[in-house]
Amino acid sequence: MPKIINKDFFKIVLSLVIFLLALIMPTNFKIVLVVIAYILISYEIYKEAFNNLKEGIIFDENLLMIIATLGAFIIKSFEEAFMVMFLFEVGEYLADLAVSKSKKSLLDLLDLKKDTITKLENKKEITIPLTEAKVGDKFIVKPGERIALDGIVIKGSSFVDTSSLTGESVPKKIEEAENVLSGYINRTSPLIIKATTTSTTSTTARIMQLLESTDNEKSKTETYLTKFAKVYTPIIVLLALFIGVGLSVITKDYTTWIYRALVFLVTACPCALVISIPLAYFCGIGSASRKGILIKGSKELDALNEIKYIFLDKTGTLTKGNFVVTKVKSISMEKPDFIKYVASAETNSLHPIALAIKDYYKGDVLPVKNFKEISGKGLSCSIDNKDFLVGNKKLISDEGIEVNDIEEMGTIIYVSIDKEFAGYLVIADEMRKSAKSISSLKDNFTEIIILSGDKTSNVEKIANELKLKSFYGELLPQDKINYVKKYQEKGKCMFVGDGINDAPVIKIADLGVAMIKSSDASLETSDIVLMKDDLSALQEAFILAKKTKKKIIENITFALTVKFVVLLLALLGISTIWMAVFADVGVTFLVILNVLTLFIKKY
Repeated sequence: MPKIINKDFFKIVLSLVIFLLALIMPTNFKIVLVVIAYILISYEIYKEAFNNLKEGIIFDENLLMIIATLGAFIIKSFEEAFMVMFLFEVGEYLADLAVSKSKKSLLDLLDLKKDTITKLENKKEITIPLTEAKVGDKFIVKPGERIALDGIVIKGSSFVDTSSLTGESVPKKIEEAENVLSGYINRTSPLIIKATTTSTTSTTARIMQLLESTDNEKSKTETYLTKFAKVYTPIIVLLALFIGVGLSVITKDYTTWIYRALVFLVTACPCALVISIPLAYFCGIGSASRKGILIKGSKELDALNEIKYIFLDKTGTLTKGNFVVTKVKSISMEKPDFIKYVASAETNSLHPIALAIKDYYKGDVLPVKNFKEISGKGLSCSIDNKDFLVGNKKLISDEGIEVNDIEEMGTIIYVSIDKEFAGYLVIADEMRKSAKSISSLKDNFTEIIILSGDKTSNVEKIANELKLKSFYGELLPQDKINYVKKYQEKGKCMFVGDGINDAPVIKIADLGVAMIKSSDASLETSDIVLMKDDLSALQEAFILAKKTKKKIIENITFALTVKFVVLLLALLGISTIWMAVFADVGVTFLVILNVLTLFIKKY
């Protein structure tokens, strides 16, 4: 919980006690005590107004409150002068408390940092500062501890809590040889991990850098509010002067019109707007982070509502970016025997395609002789006195073996045995399950487009599976940039990618989105990071942006409507200083409660 009892709390309580004591005192003592209570409660407001004046900021809500309460003293409304400042400070205190609570929820969610690490050295456990850890260091993480660096598990298996990064509440099972990210919490058994990052390059460090580098640029709504306040405040002051001085001179009724001018000033304070709008953005961003969506700032959250075109990279974004065997076709023998021979042939190769084939087979392999890798084509070897060729079509054709073109989505691995075509395997990049969610976005945007460096035929098949009409393949990074720039002439564009080659286009897009396992360059240039590598989070990001905008519109409409009505009543002499205080402090509190539902409700 945020700290409720602080210096502001004591100030409010002490000033209230002095004021209540004043109410039972004789007149002279009463005035002195009310003035003391007033000074105590309003000191910070005067200080802030003075500091603003030094910076050239003349008209703000602090000045309005000061003028209103000094005017109340002039017409001898001492109690009302105090209560205006008192209720204003109570409202500010409650607003700060709400912001602190929201901020603490967000910081708790992103409390990823760990300062030390338990390093294993010569079979001994040594606690060292995290900053001294190096890539390749082995460290142990015990149950209940947070993983400090990204790495590979070299011993042990356990369930880990990934909620700090992904928002996923169900623990994830981690086995040996699996990758883990800093920020995960180990839950059940000790893990020995080999570090693949340092304290400055880990996932935790990159997230913190993203948070710290949040753009200071305000959203359009906040910018309009600042411009509005610069015009609104002096107009209100001038109107109040006209009511309090001008109409007093005209009617000769100074007390009535000065009082109405004071009611007018208190009512007009823009606190509800000044506090609730930034808080709305903060709660929207905090709620997004709970769902595994890291948004850099209010400007980026606002921009989600303006996107017309979504561009998607294929490899590593729509697909997982790892090769898997999707089809095996044997002509000359049974399929199990065929894949056993092919996996045996690939035993000595470290090529990603070879690794995918070996991972697919997972059985005992046969002895291999005369192994030779042929650059850019494949390999040759002998198994069971049979000569094998495994590779692309050119490898087979160069040996005079006739084979037809095979139309499959992915990379075709041709196999010949003793100069005869024996079959083929299809190696493809596995599509993410969450990629299907892209189809549900189609109706909300002008167009969704795939941009990829892969073969156009492969991109087309992905597009057809996702029911997307627009796609472009065989693109260089500059080609992707050109397409996005072309569409930017028609509307705001979002690009979602992951590789280092996507960093330039992520940067030039109106909104750049990266997956958490993206390259450092992509993460650094992105505006939004999907912490779970889950594309369905895009839909949630758009929903949250829409809800945040709705809350802001609701608050602006409600606050201005109430103020307008009370201002009108003030001119007619119907509203009192207490109604004015409600129009300011009361409305502020209500709009804050409305905004906080962004953190509470699950959209």
